[in-house]
Amino acid sequence: MTEGKFATSVTCMDGRIQLPLAKWIKENYSVDYVDAITEPGIDKKIAENLGLESIKTKIGISINAHKSELIVVSGHHDCAGNPVSEDEHISQIKKGVDVISSWNLDAKVIGVWVDDSWNIVSV
Repeated sequence: MTEGKFATSVTCMDGRIQLPLAKWIKENYSVDYVDAITEPGIDKKIAENLGLESIKTKIGISINAHKSELIVVSGHHDCAGNPVSEDEHISQIKKGVDVISSWNLDAKVIGVWVDDSWNIVSV
């Protein structure tokens, strides 16, 4: 049986955002561990329904095996996999929250933006 409380981060593969994002999730949601599901430009992929089966399967593992009750969808400044404006990222993140919420996974789903100073902002 898994010990500790988990959350799930659905995020870009960019290594610059991993630690700030995990730290923010741990501090703001009182979890011990953050499962990371990464793809380049993942906010766009979810918003546009690209490759969702793999992402959905990974989220399911986090929820079922680690009992994650929180899914955090994020996008970030200077994303090589999705080089669009901040406004477009935020729109995609919000759409991603709606898409994942529609899967009825029995977990809270939120969206966040990682800005150019690596600060986390709820969207």
